[in-house]
Amino acid sequence: MIATTMELINVADAADELGNMILQSETAIKYRNCYKKLYSVESVKRKIYAFSRLKDQYDDVQRFGRYHPDYKKIMMETRQAKREMDMDEHVAAFRQAETELQQLLDDVSLIVARSVSEQVKVPGAGSIFSSGCGSCGSGSSCGCSA
Repeated sequence: MIATTMELINVADAADELGNMILQSETAIKYRNCYKKLYSVESVKRKIYAFSRLKDQYDDVQRFGRYHPDYKKIMMETRQAKREMDMDEHVAAFRQAETELQQLLDDVSLIVARSVSEQVKVPGAGSIFSSGCGSCGSGSSCGCSA
């Protein structure tokens, strides 16, 4: 019982250390910096707010579809606001940093899972370390093309 408890404590300590290493990584720092810029630059905040407001209207229009009286107008305005927001350099940098951080987390998850067993299912099929489909954990025996 004591050995099991000590093993669990050691695993928890190692997990905390791994979490701290991820938080201190260049990828995580870049993500946090991009996130701060996203919500500190006034022009970006306006674009995000405008898109969010239109997105609410868009969701309302989707309930009725083409039969909504403002369907075309709201669909067009929503697309334009999204395009304007997506073309902003701060939004693009944030999305790239977010993707890089997700990739790092997926890779770490895969490494941890594979250290336990090759059959452990791991989310994140886009991992650079995965040999199969990434989520089956069976090395393409599920029918995916490895």
